[in-house]
Amino acid sequence: MNITFIQTGGTIDKDYPHTTKGWAFEFGEPATNRILEKLNPSFSYNILTAFQKDSLEITEEDRAELANMINGLDCDKIVITHGTDTMHETAQYLSKHVKEKLIIITGAMRPERFTNSDAPVNIGCAIATANLIESGIFIAMHGIVKPFDKIQRDMDTGKYF
Repeated sequence: MNITFIQTGGTIDKDYPHTTKGWAFEFGEPATNRILEKLNPSFSYNILTAFQKDSLEITEEDRAELANMINGLDCDKIVITHGTDTMHETAQYLSKHVKEKLIIITGAMRPERFTNSDAPVNIGCAIATANLIESGIFIAMHGIVKPFDKIQRDMDTGKYF
């Protein structure tokens, strides 16, 4: 099995690189790099970056670029790391512009760099889904995986269900 991981930004990839004179988060290398190094997976993979943005800043042009990137891949199993605020909008866009591929969108409520991050579990759920499902668009968050049009989010807790 081969999985392509695509970074788009979001909390999962945020880093806090400043030690002095600054406190803002910045986007760094894909969190997936570090997670997969620890996992030592039994599948092949590659990691690409489409863009590095907070999901509230993702535009329709960004989504079109992402769809074009996915359509140009030989790989049929794609995991997209994404900000949680607009995962559904990206999934909906991709459902109209990408066919016959498996796309799993995931992210994290806390940056992967934090010790209490949910990123490894969410990436793990996405990988498990890639092993079990052939096609469709899914969101993997908080230990559950559902088709993008069946998952919901509690805006008070931030949890998906």
